[in-house]
Amino acid sequence: MSTPAETTSGAATAPISAVEQRLAELGLALPEVAAPVAAYVPAVISGNHVYTSGQLPFINGKLEATGKVSTGTESHADEPTVSPEDAQRFAAVCAVNALAAVKSVIGDLDRITRIVKVVGFVSSDPSFTGQPGVINGASELLGRVLGDAGHHARSAVGVSVLPLDSPVEVELIAEFS
Repeated sequence: MSTPAETTSGAATAPISAVEQRLAELGLALPEVAAPVAAYVPAVISGNHVYTSGQLPFINGKLEATGKVSTGTESHADEPTVSPEDAQRFAAVCAVNALAAVKSVIGDLDRITRIVKVVGFVSSDPSFTGQPGVINGASELLGRVLGDAGHHARSAVGVSVLPLDSPVEVELIAEFS
């Protein structure tokens, strides 16, 4: 399985902001913003807030896993499943992708003054109730790279299916100056 660190392929090698420097210290870099898969844009500005569209765990332009998140207690012989631990790593990838979307509209991630809210969706088998733990992957990554400004309100929602059969999707609202 790929990790968020592999999002560095093809990205700029010299960090240009303190936030990107902290990402680099974690072995990460911002990827190119993924092209929308439908009629929307990756991020928009309203006042001093950026709203991102839902970000999937694309790594180097490819969705690395598909299927529902499952602890393995239910049989899904006909469907791919993703472990909660892998899904948590994919949520971190979604957060990096969301930061890339934010940068695409504000230019410099050091302008972020706070992540206001994160909403995470987890494609879940009917018995899986660990959605908050999965979305911790995104929340913890944001805290590591933004410090106190990365602490946010959050919702973690279990759903039956996500676009492209992704196991996880994350969107965020960021305040900036």
